[in-house]
Amino acid sequence: MSKRLRSSEVCADCSGPDPSWASVNRGTFICDECCSVHRSLGRHISQVRHLKHTPWPPTLLQMVETLYNNGANSIWEHSLLDPASIMSGRRKANPQDKVHPNKAEFIRAKYQMLAFVHRLPCRDDDSVTAKDLSKQLHSSVRTGNLETCLRLLSLGAQANFFHPEKGNTPLHVASKAGQILQAELLAVYGADPGTQDSSGKTPVDYARQGGHHELAERLVEIQYELTDRLAFYLCGRKPDHKNGQHFIIPQMAESSLDLSELAKAAKKKLQSLSNHLFEELAMDVYDEVDRRETDAVWLATQNHSTLVTETTVVPFLPVNPEYSSTRNQGRQKLARFNAHEFATLVIDILSDAKRRQQGSPLSSSKDNVELILKTINNQHTIESQDNDQPDYDSVASDEDTDLEATASKANRQKSLDSDLSDGPVTVQEFMEVKNALVASEAKIQQLMKVNNNLSDELRIMQKKLLGKDAN
Repeated sequence: MSKRLRSSEVCADCSGPDPSWASVNRGTFICDECCSVHRSLGRHISQVRHLKHTPWPPTLLQMVETLYNNGANSIWEHSLLDPASIMSGRRKANPQDKVHPNKAEFIRAKYQMLAFVHRLPCRDDDSVTAKDLSKQLHSSVRTGNLETCLRLLSLGAQANFFHPEKGNTPLHVASKAGQILQAELLAVYGADPGTQDSSGKTPVDYARQGGHHELAERLVEIQYELTDRLAFYLCGRKPDHKNGQHFIIPQMAESSLDLSELAKAAKKKLQSLSNHLFEELAMDVYDEVDRRETDAVWLATQNHSTLVTETTVVPFLPVNPEYSSTRNQGRQKLARFNAHEFATLVIDILSDAKRRQQGSPLSSSKDNVELILKTINNQHTIESQDNDQPDYDSVASDEDTDLEATASKANRQKSLDSDLSDGPVTVQEFMEVKNALVASEAKIQQLMKVNNNLSDELRIMQKKLLGKDAN
């Protein structure tokens, strides 16, 4: 950390001492108990990082510290500061409250329902309000007043708003002004460093032109954040962006297994995904990487205390109501993949991302596994879809009915028999082929082991026979 937390700092949600986690997009510090609730809400609500055991870009941590120290928590608890709220019986949680239901209900109301945020006067056209807020954000990022910008974002301002008169986005303005902490905040809320203004220039271009070299370097890192995160997950290293290295190329050891027919089918299924579906899958895998890495930090820092219970575990990605039920179910099923299976899925995605980024045609030859993934920053502007189906599927209990298994097998066989290049396929179809691939690889390994054992026995028998003949 650039600065160590002072002993006077307390959890933003229950006022408990010595908070050890941060909610990056909320600008708050939180304790272990409250963090367990934040994690269950999902990254679209709260993006948590441990203050000691998670790597921090220095300016990102500085941004969160600045927001906390300048009272960002009052944005989320605005109405609770009104004396009338005490008379009505409304209050925030305290350290002695139980995690469930007391703290959990308060945190969900505070961040998920935004029950205590100051509301603007109602208008007939909400889009006009959002446009006005976004224009205010466009002007505010020139200054260092982070809490003003966070307040605007909390009310609905769009971080990627393209100003029709100015011809640029808030990130262009912040970069030109050299406001690196504003750039961090905007990026957390989905601003894209690669967006061009009406002159064809990106925020990186303006930062460099203004001599804001640290900001320019940080914007490049933000632009490749998704790529870097997946690279670090697979091989524990990150590219050297300062020297022009933007991608790391890892390679899986047992790559010969990818020559199987099911592997080829899985690769073709992935290649046939539309760009939109492919980007969705890449973002979902990124979220799953974050869940797994945060889980590891969580378990390592709890010392097997009473917090490590079923009520604090996040077994799979929480539901995002902006996504369809089909996508939410696919996201949940990522938790079923063991470490090796998940790594092969990540590599398949990264390998095809390189092909898409370079515009290469489909190839039947085996590609080298390279870690190149185009950054998908605008995670907060996903188009809402209908959600008429149940939010959770059987991944929550890991109990598949015979009907589901039969349907899955039938769909998988149908997908393999069909022309794989005809039209886009769903993430669910790709998952089914990938699961079949994993099962096939296991059988191949088992057969190879049996074959090796038989070969050994055959050699022993041959030696015995040769020994008898010699006698």
